[in-house]
Formats: sequence, structure tokens, C-alpha cells
Amino acid sequence: MRIAISDESKKDREMLKMLLENYEAKNKQKFEVSEYDSGLELCRDNKMLQECHIIFWDISMDREEELHAAIQLRKRFPELPIVLVSANVSCAPDGYKVKASRFLLKSSLPETIGECMNTLLKKRLREDLVLQFSFVEGSTALRPEEIIYIETNRHKNIFHTHKGIFSIYKKLNEIEEELSGLDFVRIHQSFLVNMRYVDKISSYIMRLTTGIELSVPKSRYRGVKQQYMLYKDTQ
Repeated sequence: MRIAISDESKKDREMLKMLLENYEAKNKQKFEVSEYDSGLELCRDNKMLQECHIIFWDISMDREEELHAAIQLRKRFPELPIVLVSANVSCAPDGYKVKASRFLLKSSLPETIGECMNTLLKKRLREDLVLQFSFVEGSTALRPEEIIYIETNRHKNIFHTHKGIFSIYKKLNEIEEELSGLDFVRIHQSFLVNMRYVDKISSYIMRLTTGIELSVPKSRYRGVKQQYMLYKDTQ
């Protein structure tokens, strides 16, 4: 796994690298860490960015310039985890601007780096997972993030995916069990939705990023909204 550290302070880079090495040894991982003294330098290393799995980025120096670079990098690599690291808590709102996976204070890195890495590695394992389904249309392999939502239609369940629409003769309860822990939420007796594609939930309506709107029954609404908020807090 390739990790990039961007920080003007050599001392701070070395501290973070040491913490990552400790985590690596303790959890039997294998990291290749590259250091950069600015985000601009990192952004010029296209080969590294193509192979990178996680970026730890201090944008507190030359803040506007670094923030702009981080926003541009996010546009180029929308799925690449960026962890903002700063000595100043006032930089925390910048995390929303770059859609950061985490914001960590340098003063508490020894206590927080482990949980941060656990979450990022767990997410990576989920994204690498491939599931095999015996659809009416034929056996098909799908990654969880390729499934947008699933709906029951008579005796079949219909998968709406990035690869197309597929149908299967299997109960939605069984499918929900199979996708347990993979960020799906049951919003209705007949709908199972991938929370990656939820844009908004309000007034008993769930709007997806694809533009689809699904109704959420009053009996499920509070629980669905809480589950979605918990999901958002871990992203």
C-alpha cells in the first residue's frame, strides 16, 4: 500500500511516518511511504498519485494555495482518501471543502492514527470485495459499490447497477443478509438502497444521486435517517 505524507515540517513528517511504521508492524501490513514538503510538490508527482492509496496532508501552511491544490486533486481522484492533518483546529472546516476522509490534530496523532487507519483499511477491503450473483440473465460478478439499489417486483428482485439491470429469484431478506455490513439500508419492505448513492433524506423521501426518489414509510423513517447519518459520520 502506497501512502503519501505532505507537510512542510520535516519533524512532523517523520513523526507521522514513525506512527505509520508502528501501525504497520503491529497489524502486519506493508506500507510504502513517500514524503513531500508541500501539496504542490505532491500534485506534480503523477506516477505517485496514480498508485497512491492514502494521502496525509497538512494544508495549514500557504493555506489558500494548498487548499486549492487539494480541491483540484480531489476532482482528479474523487475516490482517493485524503486525511487532513493540522496543528490548528481552525483548519477542520477545510475537510468539507476537499471531502476529506478524516481531520486529525497533530497533538493527538498517537491516539487517533490507529482508528483512522483501521477505518480506511476496512473501507478498502469492502471496496475490493466482489460478489457473484446467479441472475436470470446469467451469473454476474458485482462489487458492492456498483449496486445502486434493489427493488422487489412480484416474485423477483431487480438490481439497479452501473452494469445494467438484473433480476434474481431470491428473497430480499436473503439479499439484505448477504450485503450486511456493506453500507446498504432497508428503507421499505421492497427496497434495499446503497447509502453511497443517497443525496438527501427529508419529508419521507430519499433522493439518490441518480435523481431517483424513493418514499420511506413513516414507521421506518427515523431509523433509516439515523442509519444514514451514522454512515455519513464514518466517511
